[in-house]
Amino acid sequence: MDQNINTLPVSVLDLVAISEGQTAKNALEDMVSLAQHVEKLGYHRFWLSEHHNSPTLASSATSILISKVLDHTNSIQVGSGGIMLPNHTPLVVAEQFGTLETMYPNRVNLGLGRAPGTDMQTAHALRRTTQETAYAFPQDVVELQNYLKPIEHQGMVHAYPGVGTEVPIFILGSSTSSAQLAARLGLPYAFAAHFAPQQLKQAVQIYRSQFQPSEYLAEPYVIVCVNVVAGETNKEAEILSTSSQLFYLNVVRGTKNLLQPPVDTMDGKWSLYEENIARSMSQYTFIGDRETISRQLRPFVEELQINELMAVSYIYDQEKRKRSFEILKEAVEQL
Repeated sequence: MDQNINTLPVSVLDLVAISEGQTAKNALEDMVSLAQHVEKLGYHRFWLSEHHNSPTLASSATSILISKVLDHTNSIQVGSGGIMLPNHTPLVVAEQFGTLETMYPNRVNLGLGRAPGTDMQTAHALRRTTQETAYAFPQDVVELQNYLKPIEHQGMVHAYPGVGTEVPIFILGSSTSSAQLAARLGLPYAFAAHFAPQQLKQAVQIYRSQFQPSEYLAEPYVIVCVNVVAGETNKEAEILSTSSQLFYLNVVRGTKNLLQPPVDTMDGKWSLYEENIARSMSQYTFIGDRETISRQLRPFVEELQINELMAVSYIYDQEKRKRSFEILKEAVEQL
């Protein structure tokens, strides 16, 4: 399935980052406001992540956030980017997303990941995650698929509601193993290049070459998530992007600072070692005005032949973040 570059669907991933000076409630209000904004702009999906034991992110109860966004929007596809399946039993996920699909028909997406989305101590506190549950991810995906099928395809245990809803499932990943699984199951594949870029090209190649058509999907479908910070000018975008750089520095240091306001320069904020690691993690970050973003995206999209672009933007000011997504949409439309 070759995507026409001029009609490339654009989507959003929101981690619901809490900005300095704000509360989790403020971040959740911004989440809804952003979803409404990008829906008006014609964005295709709005996905929410799952993270635990993180005071900087308000996205632990992912299915509840999805319900909130669905309730305050009209047409945009809303889903998980993703549900970390080792933390949950497939039956519970089928019940939750079957309920969402019943309330909001044909608008729910279920992206599944195999990582816990947290540290191992918290994973154990979630009461399900062990090394074995991570290895069981492929079997759990199939079990979950079955719960969402018509009842004649199921065993003795059923997900109510959930039976027959056939909520669209996406495999999320940042490695070649997830690409192989998505290909084998004939499911769409979403790669997390916004924080784990190293195996992107290899994973996409493996997914396309090994893809087996299924009842869900006839041809490969690739979504790639990247970082985007767009501004009215390149200078403005560079300054806005320092909040993103401080966010990744937070990850490198293991600190728990809320999303910081932009600074004029990162000089003195990080060591060369920290800068190299942070920039390596955020390799696929597109920064600039509309023309610059468009110019940066074109070779990226053409080389990978992606079917959909998903963007995450760590921008401190909510209105600037909204404007960034406006500029991104304009940049994609002029590819």
